[in-house]
Amino acid sequence: MVNKISLIAPCGMNCGICIAYLRKTNKCCGCRGSDLNKPVTRVRCKIKTCEFFQNGKSKYCFKCKKFPCDNLKRLDARYKTKYNMGMIENLNNIKNIGIRKFVNNEQERWRCPECRGTKCVHIGYCLKCSSHL
Repeated sequence: MVNKISLIAPCGMNCGICIAYLRKTNKCCGCRGSDLNKPVTRVRCKIKTCEFFQNGKSKYCFKCKKFPCDNLKRLDARYKTKYNMGMIENLNNIKNIGIRKFVNNEQERWRCPECRGTKCVHIGYCLKCSSHL
């Protein structure tokens, strides 16, 4: 797993465990990366393009006075239901322990015990060796 702070999206998503980032073809570079070759849904993300981030002063939703907003709540609920992971929990962890410790914890949490690759949150297994979560 790539241990990069830049792979943590404003909403708290760890892009390093996303299928779009992990796949071999048509790879996404993460929410904070270039919008070139990204699907329109990622480019126009309501959270990433929120006015709160337009001034460039903040990197994460938890610093917004509207936290958690309705868009974040919907995303969080979907990920909790489908993938057993929550954005609001991630953001609260970043706020409480700091981004570096959060990224280190994520690296351990999503590391494949079989091959030390990265388990994908969206498909439930390691793309490198197909070991399940």
